[in-house]
Amino acid sequence: MKLETLTKSDSSSVQKEIISKIRDLINFKNLEPGDKLPSERMLSEKFEVSRNAIREAIQKLEFYGLLVSIPQSGTFVANIGIIALNGMIEDILRLDIPDFRSLVETRILLELKTAGLAATNRTENDLIKIKEALEAYNTKVLNGEDAVQEDLLFHLAIAKACGNSTMNTFMLIITPGIITNFKKHHVCDADLSKRGIDDHKDIYDAIKDQNPQLAKLKMKQHFKELYQYCYNI
Repeated sequence: MKLETLTKSDSSSVQKEIISKIRDLINFKNLEPGDKLPSERMLSEKFEVSRNAIREAIQKLEFYGLLVSIPQSGTFVANIGIIALNGMIEDILRLDIPDFRSLVETRILLELKTAGLAATNRTENDLIKIKEALEAYNTKVLNGEDAVQEDLLFHLAIAKACGNSTMNTFMLIITPGIITNFKKHHVCDADLSKRGIDDHKDIYDAIKDQNPQLAKLKMKQHFKELYQYCYNI
């Protein structure tokens, strides 16, 4: 059976199998840091999967710094050493898809920190972006429309304003899972969405006034219902 014929629910296991095969290929060919991998087309044919599946697996390994893709040149083994590379791939293969509670806990921890940092480090351009997201959320909510994506864009704008690229990256990683679970569990009812308007305004004002303690407090209050909901599922 070709891997791409598996159901969507198996996509995570498919990606892990491709990553495992890439690891085995690196070891079998004794590839060293800086050595080039076969092309996506060749890997697709060898592993009997789609080129898109290969590309996603390579992108994941790139994210963890294990591979390096250079436009017009190809994909290369990163300069970290084969022993470390194998150990990190083993860790990646053991990673599970986080449940909703894990996503919420991680998000709250990140958001409290990013809110405080954003209040300290934000620029005038950051404030413009945060306010634009705030107003887009308000418009959707007041029109009775689903505003989950606008809500998260507001929080992502704050993460970007915090000035810490790693925290911003973590927020981007967990955002798709949060959007999916919000819609799946119907977390944002009308009352909670409308309260979010005032919450967002308070957070924005604290960041604008460069008051990190107040920004963290307002963010913590904003997540009170979400945190309670998560533990009452």
